[in-house]
Order: sequence, then C-alpha cells, then structure tokens
Amino acid sequence: MPGTTTLKAEVTNVSGHCVWILVDDEELALPYSEFPWFESATIHQILNVLRPTADHLYWPDIDVDLSVDSIRHPEWFPLMVKSTSQPGHAPDPPPSIP
Repeated sequence: MPGTTTLKAEVTNVSGHCVWILVDDEELALPYSEFPWFESATIHQILNVLRPTADHLYWPDIDVDLSVDSIRHPEWFPLMVKSTSQPGHAPDPPPSIP
C-alpha cells in the first residue's frame, strides 16, 4: 500500500522586518512591505501554517492564502487589498451623497 505524501512548510524566523519560511529545501522571505498581514500577527498565528498543496500555503488564524510563486515573485502578484490590521488604520469613510 503506497504511503501518504505529507507536504510541510516551516516558519524558521520572525524578525521586525519579515517572516522566513522553509518550503521543501528553499527558504523564502516574506517582508512585511510585500506581505503586510504578518506584521501585526502573533508568533502563534504565524507559526500555524498549513500546506494543502505543493504551491499553496495557508495561515488559518489570520485567513491568509498565498501561492509559493507569489512569495518567490511578489511583483507578479501586486497586492490588491490594503491591510486593515495595522495599528492606527481606520477604514476610509463612505463617499458622501450630494
């Protein structure tokens, strides 16, 4: 009977500037400037990473899904969402109706 393949990802470092994650034999950096969701996350939230498929990483505690390619080449995947978890961030007010 064949064994089950287990895909793993491991956070190896969290600094004031980025998160480092080991995927297979490759260590990747997630700088907060490119991946702002991690900057205000707790260490526990960051360490809880799942790898459902070879190119998919998921942090369930902060509801962040990333492809491995988006970490390797963030310029290919421009961020379309502003981080609302930053301290002091207030959402833009709704437009006024004349």
